[in-house]
Amino acid sequence: MAVDRDRVAALVYEILEAIGEDPDRPGLKATPQRVADSYAEFFAGVGEDASAPLQHTISISHGPAPETSPSGAVMLRDIHFRSVCEHHLLLFRGKAHIAYLPGDKVVGLGALPKVVDVLAARPQVQERLGEQIADTIAEGLETRGVLVVLEATHGCVTMRGERQREASTVTIAARGELAEPAARAELIALIGAGRE
Repeated sequence: MAVDRDRVAALVYEILEAIGEDPDRPGLKATPQRVADSYAEFFAGVGEDASAPLQHTISISHGPAPETSPSGAVMLRDIHFRSVCEHHLLLFRGKAHIAYLPGDKVVGLGALPKVVDVLAARPQVQERLGEQIADTIAEGLETRGVLVVLEATHGCVTMRGERQREASTVTIAARGELAEPAARAELIALIGAGRE
């Protein structure tokens, strides 16, 4: 579903009037349309199928799956994302780190950021975003396990209220063999490896 840019622009015009501004003054005249264009980008994932990037898989052959070790995991870290908090319609942004234990198939690594992009381009909360990424990858690739760690700073924390500029939020979503903390410990360590 495409964002109705004309409707958004009209509503932004009303918001500017409601806060006591003159939406027709030179500095604000183009603002309603700019906001509408931004919203079209920020919310491009609404109604989109997040599993579509996972459709082109590669079958792999491997021996018996390890019982508890995350050896053989595929990890992509530092996937930059941005989303809009559904509580205040303020941006939050950060990095996603994704690891999965392949079942019988893998996907090109470029597909993982695409999944993140589609799911982040909706009104979101960080906790649900991580869960949705994990579910999409687990189901789309029929993995033995998935781990998604999101680190983000939120506009609702950094720019309003107490304005905690340095505060960040970390969430973890895990499925399958990586649902147990001991099984994912090595992967969590790898996410932080080499960062000082």
